[in-house]
Amino acid sequence: MAKAVESDVVAAFKMLLEEIEGAMNALKNLGAESLGKGDYNRARELIDACSQMTTFRDKVLSLQKEWKNLFGSSTRIKRVPKERLKKGARTPEDFFRAPILLALSDLGGSAPLNDVLNNVYKIVKGKLNKHDLRPIPSNPKIVRWQNTAQWCRYSMVKEGLLKSDSPRGVWELTEEGKREALRIKGAKPTLRRH
Repeated sequence: MAKAVESDVVAAFKMLLEEIEGAMNALKNLGAESLGKGDYNRARELIDACSQMTTFRDKVLSLQKEWKNLFGSSTRIKRVPKERLKKGARTPEDFFRAPILLALSDLGGSAPLNDVLNNVYKIVKGKLNKHDLRPIPSNPKIVRWQNTAQWCRYSMVKEGLLKSDSPRGVWELTEEGKREALRIKGAKPTLRRH
């Protein structure tokens, strides 16, 4: 297997684990907030979700270890030098939610990935920072903001805003996604980095 592919997989595991840790921290914070407000049912739900996420993270760690073992004896996995960003340096995933909905709505509800990203860029270009405009270390052909937007798309599929069964490379709004896009258009939000 080509070294670049091996490095891409190692980098993908690392990025996935970082995202999982970020989500777990957000759940922990929400749980603590719910406890502080005396909303014990919500806190219990968040604790259960965090427990499930911990199990998932452990599975990913196990897969990561298995991947390293696959190539550890016969092939050295070359580590990708990674520019380590400080927390909050890149624009967060959730920032791209409204622009993706608006871009897809403007494109008729369904469009190829590149068309969606081009329209999203028109919406967000003045709000991106220098870190967002650089390529990701694991693949110099992918710009960081585009990678983050694609992770946002994944989250939006899980939330039912985008279809999970669209043809490969096509993003498509669900009925709920169309309603949310109309709501956003009506509210005329201002995009701010978090």
